[in-house]
Amino acid sequence: MSDTAVPDLPARTRAALRRRWPEAQVGELAPLQGGISSLTFSATVSGTGAGEMRVVVKVAPPGLPPVRNRDVLRQARVMEAVHGAAGVRVPGVLGHDAGSPPFFVMEFVEGEAYEPRWDVRPAPPSPEIVDARGRAAARMLARLQAIDPLTAGLRDEPVLSPGDELDRWAQLYATAGDDLRGDERALAEALTARVPEPGPHARILHGDYRLGNMQFAGERLAAIIDWEIWSLGDPRHDLAWLMAFTDPVQQRVASRDAANQAAADAMPSAQQLLDEYLRAAGAATPPADLDWFLALAYYKLGATMSVLAKRNRRAADPDPGLELVAQTTAPMLEQAMALIA
Repeated sequence: MSDTAVPDLPARTRAALRRRWPEAQVGELAPLQGGISSLTFSATVSGTGAGEMRVVVKVAPPGLPPVRNRDVLRQARVMEAVHGAAGVRVPGVLGHDAGSPPFFVMEFVEGEAYEPRWDVRPAPPSPEIVDARGRAAARMLARLQAIDPLTAGLRDEPVLSPGDELDRWAQLYATAGDDLRGDERALAEALTARVPEPGPHARILHGDYRLGNMQFAGERLAAIIDWEIWSLGDPRHDLAWLMAFTDPVQQRVASRDAANQAAADAMPSAQQLLDEYLRAAGAATPPADLDWFLALAYYKLGATMSVLAKRNRRAADPDPGLELVAQTTAPMLEQAMALIA
């Protein structure tokens, strides 16, 4: 969708940036590929006193309430809260506008987002780079979880317990349709029967913390992006989610060429990521009940992708990758059951 869906967006973007740089000028807004819940554009900005710079403008979809994953100003808020924290990299927020629809402007961070066990690219990263990226993500997660959300200015955010998180995704799964839900009810019951106690300290959760939501410059993790479903809660959620993508079981491509297969095979194991995380966190032992959180990660992945598969089946040009997701959901749920059986 072009910026003609929001015809006053160029002028509003310029006004938002002029609150920071009075002489700011904004070039043409070009649509960016990416997220499914917001409109995203890039533009070149001048008049900042530091030469031309590239920015990203993230806009809530017009005509829909800017709530939940469409609440772009809430995304800007958490990015501002963690920006500059030691060992954490997110794009800097440069301006925002609470009008209709709301939007914010952030730095454009050069890099590549590639999910080794899911994606296929013409020129994938080398196995050595994939290994380094996975370990860098684990270390940065430890740094992110070192931030106290209260001192970061997020005191008024609700804190979700592990049970709340399970309920959240069970409600989403219920909308997928029986043909896509499979045996998820049995897994939900098993998870409900074993809900662990919350950890002692709520932390900032990205909600979809994986390599595909990060910009890498070679081995370097340049920025964590796509904060659409962040929350405050138990830090084991994001750790388990990262570990789940070492073996998501669900597949989005039917086959890989040799280079992409080598990249997939080079993703560090769940244990290696856990070890890297523990070293960075200065922890001697793994968190308790991690298998439950890993099983919930598979459940959450099943809920998310089943809903996307439902929408895909209604599309004029369905994505075969999402149909493959639907076909590989059952073995993923079986793996989750085995974790907590």
